[in-house]
Amino acid sequence: MLRLSVNELSTFRWTFEEDVLNYHAAGFEAIGVWRPKLADYGEEKGVELLREHGLRISSLHWVGGFTGSDGRSYRESMHDAFDTIQLAADIGAETVTVITGGRAGHTRNHAHNILRTALRHMAEAAQAVGVQLALEPMHVGCAYDWSFLNTIPECLDIIAGIDNPHLGIVFDCYHVAQDPAALMWLESIVPYVRLVQLGDARHAPLGEQNRCLLGHGRVPLANIVSTFQKNGYRGFYEIEVVGQDVEHLKYEQILGQSRQAAKLWLPTP
Repeated sequence: MLRLSVNELSTFRWTFEEDVLNYHAAGFEAIGVWRPKLADYGEEKGVELLREHGLRISSLHWVGGFTGSDGRSYRESMHDAFDTIQLAADIGAETVTVITGGRAGHTRNHAHNILRTALRHMAEAAQAVGVQLALEPMHVGCAYDWSFLNTIPECLDIIAGIDNPHLGIVFDCYHVAQDPAALMWLESIVPYVRLVQLGDARHAPLGEQNRCLLGHGRVPLANIVSTFQKNGYRGFYEIEVVGQDVEHLKYEQILGQSRQAAKLWLPTP
């Protein structure tokens, strides 16, 4: 069986409580927590609500911005990252996602050096409390303000230099699997993947992410899930559906359709 989760960005206008109640009602076993929603609701209350409804936390979203692209200093971003890693341990989140931030005027080499230093310290902190970090590359068409990492090989190069088992990658199908060639090397990266995010698209992003309903786009999701399952991946598949193509739909429709689509990818006995 696939371990299915929903990222709270998929239901942006719902509150944390609405997310928990509706994800549970739709039959999902986990939630990808967006930190602002949890903070608004209250961390202790949030954990109690999750336990009451039997929902696990597939990821805590997100830390990063080490280059100053979001207006914070490196020190501020690191303090936030350490606090979030501890929060993940406290609430039972399996993974903390990491988004680098834009280059913010730095040379590419300098931006990479900043990132490596940050990740080295963060991975040590994550290892100390038993949390996984997952570095997320983003499609170049929508990454400018968010991340200077655009490919899986770039992430793997950085991870190899840090060499800590508590640092891996997010494989977001929307960002890295629109190129059919991605399937050619998929098997080899499974050991490094800490979280798979399921996203589909009719075309590559141009400025903003625009995900469509799962199975309605060009991303070969069925083949991707099958490859991950056959090669030993047993982590969560976290659904993220957000963008202009779906904004007219009710969230209940998105949840229901996503779950139905995922059923088609279940391994055959």
